[in-house]
Amino acid sequence: MQVENVSRILVEKTSLPSSFLNREVKIDFYLPGNVADRSAMSLLLINDGQDMDKMGFASILERAYNAEDAISPLLCVAIHCGPERKMEYGVAGIPDYKGRGAKAGLYTSFIFEELLPFIRERYAITSFREKAFAGFSLGGLMALDIVWNHPQEFSKVGVFSGSLWWRNIDQSEEEYDDHRHRIMHQQIAAGNYAPWLQFFFQCGNMDETKDRNKNGIIDSIDDTLDLIKELETKGYTNGKDILYLELADGRHDIATWGRSMPYFLKWGWGK
Repeated sequence: MQVENVSRILVEKTSLPSSFLNREVKIDFYLPGNVADRSAMSLLLINDGQDMDKMGFASILERAYNAEDAISPLLCVAIHCGPERKMEYGVAGIPDYKGRGAKAGLYTSFIFEELLPFIRERYAITSFREKAFAGFSLGGLMALDIVWNHPQEFSKVGVFSGSLWWRNIDQSEEEYDDHRHRIMHQQIAAGNYAPWLQFFFQCGNMDETKDRNKNGIIDSIDDTLDLIKELETKGYTNGKDILYLELADGRHDIATWGRSMPYFLKWGWGK
């Protein structure tokens, strides 16, 4: 185990053997340094944790804690992806049209049956104030799938440039229909309203250039706005239960997600 001090942030790096994923999962823990009562902390799980060092996440957290409207104590758990990222991330039980995401169910089992018990034992915390999940691109889709399908465990989700295009048939097929074949949108439509859930979505106008319906709006933004509409149909209120952040110069990259992270932290845990 490696331990690094970043002013008020303690960063611990370790790994956890997973029988579900059949690999060692690298994990980075970001702990606030001055918390007397750890049961008062919230928990934030983050997919694609291998990118957090490059993002400068510890420094982002440091600034968030030192701000005038400082965030409340948060244990952040950055989960590194493995070599089969496109198989482990997705929508559990529903692979996309290329068979990707076939191990998303196993990843979900890893979270609940291996990672969460490991965190509770490691830090002697029986329960957290609240739990949240976040991710980037395909990792954002996986975070949303887990939170949406396990609302009894979570209260918030952060989706940065989410792969919400995830579909069960190729868009080039004649019968392809956005309203029927985007997998996560169908999950939301078929799911139940959990009034305590809150959603953060971020997109950039330079995330991509594809525009499959030729409406002048790139697909990543269209897919996100359409999913927000599904949530609104369920009963969630945009601006209250949902925050959408769109960056005019935002790209599909770590730098953009790093710029967006303070908004997410303040939205979720600002005092």
